[in-house]
Amino acid sequence: MTTKDIVSAYIDRYGMLDSKAKHIVALSGGADSVALLLLLMSLGYDVEVAHCNFHLRGEESCRDERFVKSLCDERGVPFHVAHFATAEYASLHKISIEMAARELRYRYFEQLRHDIGAADICVAHHSDDSVETLLMNLVRGTGIHGLTGIRPINGYVRRPLLCISRSDIESYLASEGQDYVTDSTNLVDDVTRNKFRLNVIPLLKEINPSATDNIRRTAEYVGEAVRVFDDAMSAGRRRVTESVGQDVIVPSCSGVILVTARLMAEPSPESLLYSILSDYGFTSAQVEQVYANIDVSSSGRVYSSSGFDLLIDRGRIIIEPRHVAIRLMKIIDPGVYVLSDGRRITVSQHDIDSDFVLPRTADTVCLDADKVSFPLVLRPAAAGDRFVPLGMRGSKLVSDYLTDRKRTLFDKRRSIVLADCNGDIVWLVGERPDNRFRITTHSRRVVRLKIEKAKN
Repeated sequence: MTTKDIVSAYIDRYGMLDSKAKHIVALSGGADSVALLLLLMSLGYDVEVAHCNFHLRGEESCRDERFVKSLCDERGVPFHVAHFATAEYASLHKISIEMAARELRYRYFEQLRHDIGAADICVAHHSDDSVETLLMNLVRGTGIHGLTGIRPINGYVRRPLLCISRSDIESYLASEGQDYVTDSTNLVDDVTRNKFRLNVIPLLKEINPSATDNIRRTAEYVGEAVRVFDDAMSAGRRRVTESVGQDVIVPSCSGVILVTARLMAEPSPESLLYSILSDYGFTSAQVEQVYANIDVSSSGRVYSSSGFDLLIDRGRIIIEPRHVAIRLMKIIDPGVYVLSDGRRITVSQHDIDSDFVLPRTADTVCLDADKVSFPLVLRPAAAGDRFVPLGMRGSKLVSDYLTDRKRTLFDKRRSIVLADCNGDIVWLVGERPDNRFRITTHSRRVVRLKIEKAKN
């Protein structure tokens, strides 16, 4: 089979490209992207070219742009170009040059795709790139998914050349009499990928000339196994997790609760734990620590990722978004007040009549208006806070009350109180009012307080 036939079959195998749609070809001017353009055109696809000038290599960057534009003019292909201050962007966002270029490139491609009505973006990764990625992931320790190499389809990104090698590409261009430009930075082993390309892979080929082909095939086998693995992990996840309820105390939570007894009954509990926790940004080292400490004696341990906190609590593993304490708020008069987390508290005051009924939900309390002194202060619960829970005579620490109610450490740090102008707590919000301010048969006026979840 010719290179054209191999690529055509690969596109068909994955249903990669619609023959009736428009496609963007990311064209750098290098051998890979030039071959991609020519192959797609020869297969009859409607293509337009997108080129990025990152201004990182001085005159060489401008040379590449001129070459690409000339090639498009010769072939009658619509040409689009974007210029980026890549170094400045990397410095501003405190990321590497490579990451900056990637972010800028794909952001531009996606915008262009919308602007010209293209179906997708075709990029020129080939099988050697996939092998490099696999080896890099193996060294980094990215887990089983990193051993599948580069995916042929990722969202709107298509990679039609993953079925051929760099040598196949060079041979194809030679047969077409087509020249290309060379990025000089690819010839220096100063970044990780270049070290693999220039040093590691040639050494592997020296050991076994078929090394890259064997690695590529192995990646395909692993990819098939990963599909089975992912299906098993999804089923296991459903068996061991419970959604965290969105109640008054938890205004907006997208975390989960893992039942450790169910987790430990799974065939591979640590693998399942990693599958779940990695979605929340926890590293493999953190997963190992959590797994080693999920017994009851470790209750109260907290672990943190970039956006989530994890708590081991009495046979459960609780994952929640990172807690941000609400800001102190003064409530001067009856009205509607919006908390810093988006929740609303409605304060009303009226006479007690024959139709009055005490609320029986945790989100609403009624207090004796003649005992409540404004302004009220809504704030996070603090160490040493005490109140008299409704129905009790003596005071109790807020923290002890929450412990008795079997609230978690996360519940405790989220707890908020409403205090009067004297500093006395009138309501542990979402839990219980203070007995000293309760409605009695002698009460004539009521202060009604209702807290509501944030509106989406």
